[in-house]
Amino acid sequence: MSKDIRLKKGLNINLKGEADKVYASIPQSDLFSLKPTDFHALTPKLTVKAGDKVKAGSCIFFDKYNDKVRFSSPVSGEVMDVVRGAKRRILEVKLKADTETKYESFSTLDASANREQIIEGLLKSGVWPFIRQKPFDIIANPMDTPKAIFISTFNTAPLAPDNDFVLHGLEKEFQTGVDFLKKLTNGKIHLNVDGNTNPSTVFTSCKGVQINKITGAHPAGNVGVQIHHIDPINKGDVVWYLYPQDVLTIARLFSEGKYDVSRIVALTGPQIEKPRYYRTIAGANIKNLLDENTLIGDNNRFISGDVLTGKKIEEDGNIGFYDSQVTVIEEGNQQEFLGWIAPNLDKFSLSKSYFSWLVPSKKYSLNTNYNGEERAYVVTGQYEKVLPMDIYPMQLIKACLIDDIDSMEQLGIYEISPEDVALCEFVCTSKMEVQSIIREGLDLIKKECS
Repeated sequence: MSKDIRLKKGLNINLKGEADKVYASIPQSDLFSLKPTDFHALTPKLTVKAGDKVKAGSCIFFDKYNDKVRFSSPVSGEVMDVVRGAKRRILEVKLKADTETKYESFSTLDASANREQIIEGLLKSGVWPFIRQKPFDIIANPMDTPKAIFISTFNTAPLAPDNDFVLHGLEKEFQTGVDFLKKLTNGKIHLNVDGNTNPSTVFTSCKGVQINKITGAHPAGNVGVQIHHIDPINKGDVVWYLYPQDVLTIARLFSEGKYDVSRIVALTGPQIEKPRYYRTIAGANIKNLLDENTLIGDNNRFISGDVLTGKKIEEDGNIGFYDSQVTVIEEGNQQEFLGWIAPNLDKFSLSKSYFSWLVPSKKYSLNTNYNGEERAYVVTGQYEKVLPMDIYPMQLIKACLIDDIDSMEQLGIYEISPEDVALCEFVCTSKMEVQSIIREGLDLIKKECS
């Protein structure tokens, strides 16, 4: 039975630079990369070396502890370099693309395919890593049977792309992907739509799913928050999740027999003169996107993802495996007169320190400045205002800091993810790295209790 959930807690950060709903044409990038660092807790084993020729779908590396989980090249071309870090840790595999993409050939499947055939096809092609699990936010284990699969059709993070626009007219392709996903669980496919708007028919007309309406401010679009209110995770439970564009990748694999990771990416941010949408491929270099646009200023931070959970990249860096957004904001490395105590109409705050509470619809051009340093960790009640989950975030974070496994379990560590507490980190008076603390707590639980 469908659910209508209305969240009262949360916070929308209104940034300037939302992408206009137009597609901009650009030449396809010839530089791509695949980063093992995009996959948490992965130990990769390379199957290629510099100079090797690959096709789109060729295996680049696999999981050392589960060699069935493969990671494939997004394009055909040549392996340019393998970038390593400390202790020869693999950081990035750089690829130079051909002018015309050649694909590895994989088996196509129809509606009669069984669960084993679907999983085998996803693993062999390298599409499997798009399916992730909660708890722990890691790549799903193909040996597990999830109690449910969640697809969040909307993203409430600052300047996030509009999936209604991105998937417009792709009802048939999306339905095909969902039909294959239904074979992977004995439970339900939860398709969660935005209750703040009128969702696209791509989602509302989808069959064989439970459509839930979620209304509220960010993080209403986070899968973790949705799971908490629809089908909570207890110890021993496993839930799988993926994004709408990932569903299309699955549909293309089994319909066309090729590893097609084409993406619609939104170039956003207050430092972009004309933010808009671009058709590209996962792992593409962002230089082509920026060349088509005029950057405002020359002291900018480039982020693959959104400003709360994304990763910093260079101006000629590459889009992350799971990202469909690039954000550009100003660096906050300049001194301000009187610092945070100076009155200012262009600063945003959850509290009434400034005047943003008087004009809630105003959009801001924020930078990366912390406006302070790490301070004594004090109880403020700020976390509880922005986290719409029935847990005690302050107590949970303190339990993670002291590695108290019993308290972590009792306080709901299995239900929460780093992205769910990103707003807690944003509003934190003590400037704590809340996402990192939760991630370390999840890693400890996985190591000791899995």
